[in-house]
Amino acid sequence: MQAGLKMKMFSAAIVFGFAMTIPVIGTAGDTIKLGVAGAQSGDLASYGLPTVKAAELVVAQYNAKGGINGKMVELLIEDDVCKPEVATNTATKLVTDGVDVVLGHICSGATKAALPIYKEAGIVLMSPSATNPDLTQSGDYPNFFRTIASDDAQAKTEVEFAINTIGAKKIAVVHDKGDYGKGLAEFAKKFIEESGKAEVVLFEGVTPGAVDYTAIVQKIKRKGADAVIFGGYHPEASKIVSMMKKKRLKITFISDDGVKDDTFIKVAGKNAEGVYASGPQDNSANPISVAAIEAHKKTYNEDPGAFYENAYSAALALLNAVEKAGSTDMAAVIKALQTETVETPVGSIHFDERGDAVGVGFAMYQVVNGKYVPVK
Repeated sequence: MQAGLKMKMFSAAIVFGFAMTIPVIGTAGDTIKLGVAGAQSGDLASYGLPTVKAAELVVAQYNAKGGINGKMVELLIEDDVCKPEVATNTATKLVTDGVDVVLGHICSGATKAALPIYKEAGIVLMSPSATNPDLTQSGDYPNFFRTIASDDAQAKTEVEFAINTIGAKKIAVVHDKGDYGKGLAEFAKKFIEESGKAEVVLFEGVTPGAVDYTAIVQKIKRKGADAVIFGGYHPEASKIVSMMKKKRLKITFISDDGVKDDTFIKVAGKNAEGVYASGPQDNSANPISVAAIEAHKKTYNEDPGAFYENAYSAALALLNAVEKAGSTDMAAVIKALQTETVETPVGSIHFDERGDAVGVGFAMYQVVNGKYVPVK
């Protein structure tokens, strides 16, 4: 059978499979337990809830064809609010409940806090969105995988865009002091300095949850910056860009996949217009991505949210590895992830020895008429 025909049949199967109701899964002990951990409430729920829906759809697909190796797949869903101190409790509960593999966590700080618990329990974890480089590059967590590129790649994309496309010469680098935001900002600073084409005129962190960001905006203005690169999430970004507009600071604002979310646009309103953000590469030409998005629309009557395609891909990769390994043993699942290629919404992927998906990257987007669109 030709590869193109296979792809079309697979895509059609996805859409067909999700016309049904999400099934009730089998009894404890007779199932393969897929854990889903991430922010499902609080300010960052818009990042975590799409992962739950992706998992539901992939599990429905597997169970519709009889499960894996004679066992149905069961979902265990836990909320960590994207907070490290909660994530450790979430991980402990999933382990106690006998989880076999885990899709999550969503935020880098929460993921880092939870990883030692999964490692000790011999459980593979795959995140659709935790981009901190140390999670794979430190070598401390052989059980960790992800379907998104790391922050060094993301920061390089942003810096090259700021310098080569926007023509920025004086860049203010601001972050939220967290594992994700600060880590990304530090890479951005490094790449700007190495470029020899621009300078970092300000490098500073802000306090998440603060009511007023006037002080940082005034500093950006005084330093004569012609662009801002922000590392962090949408609650802080929306306040900063709104304050920039209020102070009539008309310079380019560039951020990351923590801001490339429709919630940012809803919160910032008209102040979001023109903002740039890096995000997972555009997969609109991939028929599996098209089918997965259509399945979400049919099942939930809405467009999918942030990291949906990465989460869908992670769920497919995890369950495919369990199926190919014929086991949920950590070593067997790791081997399958690194040697077996799986067709997903983010492409035909396998994982390198560090746990990073091969061939996955970032692209730049801009808010135009109230929506993020790819920058051509």
